[in-house]
Amino acid sequence: MINKKISILLILFTILNNCSFDSKTGIWGDSAKEKKRISDLEKEQKEILKVEKIYSSDATFQKEVVLKKSIDLSKPYNNQSWAMPNLNQQNLLTNLYLSGVDNVFFKKKIGKDKFSIGRITTSLLVNENNIIFSDDTGTIFYTSERGRIIWKQNIYKKAYKKINKNIFFSIYKNIIYVADNIGFVYSIDSKDGKILWIRNYEVPIKSSIKVFGNKIFLINQDNKIFCLNTTDGSLIWNILAISSFIKSQNLLSIALTKEGDLFVITSSADIYKINTNTGNIIWSRNTAESLYADATDFFVSSEIVVDDDNIFLSSGLNTYSFDIKNGETIWKQNVSSIATPVVSKKNIFIVTDNGYFVILSKDTGEIISSNNVFKILKRKKQKTKATGFIMGSDKVYIVTLNGFLITSSALTGKAEQFKKINGSNISPLVINNGKLYILREKSKILVLN
Repeated sequence: MINKKISILLILFTILNNCSFDSKTGIWGDSAKEKKRISDLEKEQKEILKVEKIYSSDATFQKEVVLKKSIDLSKPYNNQSWAMPNLNQQNLLTNLYLSGVDNVFFKKKIGKDKFSIGRITTSLLVNENNIIFSDDTGTIFYTSERGRIIWKQNIYKKAYKKINKNIFFSIYKNIIYVADNIGFVYSIDSKDGKILWIRNYEVPIKSSIKVFGNKIFLINQDNKIFCLNTTDGSLIWNILAISSFIKSQNLLSIALTKEGDLFVITSSADIYKINTNTGNIIWSRNTAESLYADATDFFVSSEIVVDDDNIFLSSGLNTYSFDIKNGETIWKQNVSSIATPVVSKKNIFIVTDNGYFVILSKDTGEIISSNNVFKILKRKKQKTKATGFIMGSDKVYIVTLNGFLITSSALTGKAEQFKKINGSNISPLVINNGKLYILREKSKILVLN
């Protein structure tokens, strides 16, 4: 009997030994799960390479144009608060007052740096000289201009701790309205950090958050456009636009006119003008300019800028001017901006990802000036990308992927100086009360004046 048991055990051992406990077949343990994870990573890498192929192709703008006329700029405007992304509902950035960038007014690390992935896609806010921003764990900080923490808030339970948080927020009537890449939308009292309400809409939000007339406007990754009530976050109306096959890795744009008409652009390259009271679409048009089904995969656009009777934006490889009333194209120029176009009087200022600072005519789209500002850097440092820019007191400040801040003249288009600020992951730049605010990775805040 004992010999029979031993024989059975030996047979089982032989069978199990021949069955694969190794990592090659994937039958045992988590190997099948690991194969799936590796497959997903490989797919993601291919998608990233495809993005590089699309947006770093031979069609990329590479032309310098000598300035042949003087540039007229508006007087620098000294704004006293930065309460929402791109300063206002219109995303209308102009010549803001900046005392300079020679001195470091404030430099400090606040918050945690738990995740090595992801990039900062939303700017910090400045409210009455207090700074509002979040780290990648989802903790929102409200600090003094010197970094003293007044309050901090984190709504996420243990189940969400391992997810990298990307937070978008705006301030409206002293309430901070927040949305995230998980699907939560909530509001916080700016005075004490108290949570007022929380809603979970389950699908990740993929736009900045705009608030107007007691309504919150958002877009999720499925191209659903939301209008929510500021009182409790309840749904007022929504529009399900055409979805793209691949989810956009970039923020989708929202803008409003001073009268309250809503403009959005989705990851399918569709622009909509919407009546904010009813949710009715007034007009729509597509900027992809292709009949191929994958034309909008990895779609990238700048913010929509509303200015008088026109809207401006960069979509794909082009910059456009559209008629605000009917959506007709006024002009199109084959050059695109890596951030929100800046408008000052009759000029539009943009910066390409490969470092060309371009000045366009607001009326015709004609290129007035174009300069490769990377030439001011040492040759080895020129192999980089521009990631953001802003205008302050007749200068344009451009940040690069390898951590430089390049100062160019908005009057001549030429680069004048540069300084090392470090950091490859930098939020959209903010100018407030004469200071330049920079949020870098690892929750490091740098303020220059």
